[in-house]
Amino acid sequence: MTKPDIPAASDFIRDRVERDVQQGVNGGRVQTRFPPEPNGYLHIGHAKAITQDFATAEAFGGVCNVRFDDTNPDTEETEYVEAILADIAWLGFRPGAVHFASDYFETLYAWAVDLVERGLAYVDEQDGDTISAQRGGFGKPGIESPYRDRPAEESLDRFARMRAGEFAEGAMCLRAKIDMQADNMWLRDPVLYRIRSGHHHRTHDAWAIYPTYDWAHGQSDAIEGVTHSICTMEFDSHRPLYDWCLDNLTLPGDRPQQIEFARLEFTHTVTSKRRLKTLVTDGVVDGWDDPRMPTLVGMRRRGFPASAITRFCLDIGTSRTNARHSIEALEAVVRRQLNATAQRRMAVLRPLKLTITNWPKDADGNSVVEHFEVTNNPERAEDGTRTVAFTGELVIESEDFAEVPPPKFFRLSIGREVRLRGAYLVTATDVVKDESGAVVEVLATYDPQTRGGDAPDGRKVKSTMHWVSVPHSVPLRAGLYDRLFAAAVPGEATGEPLDDVNPDSRELLTEARGEAALAEVPGGEVVQFERLGYFAADPDQPGLFHRTVGLRDEWAAIQKRQAK
Repeated sequence: MTKPDIPAASDFIRDRVERDVQQGVNGGRVQTRFPPEPNGYLHIGHAKAITQDFATAEAFGGVCNVRFDDTNPDTEETEYVEAILADIAWLGFRPGAVHFASDYFETLYAWAVDLVERGLAYVDEQDGDTISAQRGGFGKPGIESPYRDRPAEESLDRFARMRAGEFAEGAMCLRAKIDMQADNMWLRDPVLYRIRSGHHHRTHDAWAIYPTYDWAHGQSDAIEGVTHSICTMEFDSHRPLYDWCLDNLTLPGDRPQQIEFARLEFTHTVTSKRRLKTLVTDGVVDGWDDPRMPTLVGMRRRGFPASAITRFCLDIGTSRTNARHSIEALEAVVRRQLNATAQRRMAVLRPLKLTITNWPKDADGNSVVEHFEVTNNPERAEDGTRTVAFTGELVIESEDFAEVPPPKFFRLSIGREVRLRGAYLVTATDVVKDESGAVVEVLATYDPQTRGGDAPDGRKVKSTMHWVSVPHSVPLRAGLYDRLFAAAVPGEATGEPLDDVNPDSRELLTEARGEAALAEVPGGEVVQFERLGYFAADPDQPGLFHRTVGLRDEWAAIQKRQAK
C-alpha cells in the first residue's frame, strides 16, 4: 500500500489505534478496509473515509484493503466497481488487496445455518411491512413474531429452500433472535437474509438469497483479518449488532472492532448517492462526471487536484461530531495548490475586438508581428518563460471596456491609457458599433516607447489587462460553474435537497479565444487563465476548459466577515 506524502494530523481514531498497538491487541497488528457498495460513483464524502482508512493503516505500518460490500444485486454494477477503484488510485492510494463480500457468500451462509442450529436465528414468513411494524419504536414495545420459536429443523428446511429459489421474493426472510424489547432498535430481531431475484454482477444467478449489510459487514471484516473497522457515525447504533454477530460465531482469527467518526459534509452540496443518481437519470447534469457534481470523477474533470482533497481531509481532523464545512474552505486549499503549480496563460472569454490603429504593417498590408517573453508561473522560477505573439489585431474582455465608465473604473475607456500585459501601453480613441448600438470594436493607439509595459518617462497607469492576438489565437469553449445547489444546506427549507437545485449552475461560453499555447494543454491539466481563474482542459473534448476555481479566495473573505 502507498499513500500521498502527506503528514496526517492526530485524531481520536489514531489515538485509539495507538493504544491498541501499545497494549498488544491483535498482536499489535493494524489492518483497516474501505468498504464501498458498488451502487454509484464515489463522492467527496468518501474521500474522507478513504483518507482515514488508508492513513490510519499507514501510520502504524499496517495494511488497508478495499472490500466491495456487494450484497444487493438490484443496484450494483461492474461499472461502479471499476470507477471506485479508479477514484481510489487517483487519490493516490493503493490497497493491499481487493475483496468482495460476495467472495464470502458460502461462509456467511454456513455461519447463518450455525445460528439457526443453536436457536439464535429463525425463518420468518411474515411480510416486510408486518415485521417493520412489529419492531415497535422508541418507548414502544416490540412484538415477537409467531415464527420466533419455531423448531430449528423447520427454519433450516425453509432456509435451505430459500437458497434453492423455491420461494418468491419477500415471502420469508431469516432473522436473528436477539431481543424484541431492546432499547437499540437494531437488536430487535434484525433481518439477516432476504430473497432477491436480481442478477448479481459477480455471482450471476447462483444465489436466490442475499445477506443484509449488517450480517455481511462484521463477518467479512473477520474473514479478512480487519482489526479496526472504521465507519461513519450513522453506523454507531449498528455497533451492538456488529458485536453480537461476532460474539456468537467462531472466528478464524482476530476479532475486529468498529470505530465511528463524523462524515464529511459541505455547504451547497449533497452526498446522497440516491439523489446524485436522480440528478443523472433526470438529465439535470450530464453524468456522474459532470464538473458540477460532488463526485470524485466530477471533481477530477473540473480540475481539483487529488492531493488538495486529501490534504483538506487530513487538515480538518477527525471527530465524532457531525459538522458541515464551507465548500469555500476546500476551494481555498485547491486555489493555494494551483497557484503554486499551474502554468499561466492568456485567454479571453467574452471577446471584444481591439484594433491598434497606429500599429505598423508590412509590405503586404498585414500587421507586423512582435513577440514577447512572459513568465509561465511567477511562483516557480524553474517553469521559465514562453513567447507570445502580439499584433495590432487583438481581443480583450468585453467587461474591460466601458464607453461611459462608472466611478472607480480604471480599465479601458475613451481617452484612458492602460497596460496590455507584458506588451505596450495603449489608449482608446474611438469605438465601432453595430446596428443595435452595441460596441463591437474599440480603436486605440499604442506608445512604441513602452515595449514591455513601462513608460520611459515614468508615467503610471491604473490597470493592466490581458489580451490575445487574433491571428495567433485558438478557439476555446469555457464552462463557468456556480453552486449546483443554491441553498447552503440543501433541503433545509422543504426537506427535499433536490428542491434547491440551481437552474443556472453552468454557463458555457463558446466564443472564447486563447493564446496558441492553450492548444497544447493535455486533457486534465489545469492552467491559470490570467485574471480569470484556474481552468482544467477537458480530457475528452479538445478546446473545452472547465473553471476549477476563481482567483478570489472566498474562504478568506468569509473568515474575515466572521471575525467581525
